[in-house]
Amino acid sequence: MYQDKSFLAIIPARGGSKRIPRKNIKVFNGMPIIAWAILAAKESGLFDYIVVSTDGDEIKLISEKYGA
Repeated sequence: MYQDKSFLAIIPARGGSKRIPRKNIKVFNGMPIIAWAILAAKESGLFDYIVVSTDGDEIKLISEKYGA
């Protein structure tokens, strides 16, 4: 049914959280929080591409490390 289409996951991850500074790169249960979202998207098998939209270089580097 969807053989000729590609599916894209976009994960927004801005760096300026007011309540929890640097929240997306904080380690939770052994991995940065952003990594959990990336791995969930990968493991779902639904997406051909996973992109993290961010304003932070550190978030970008971590996202690339986990396959976004």
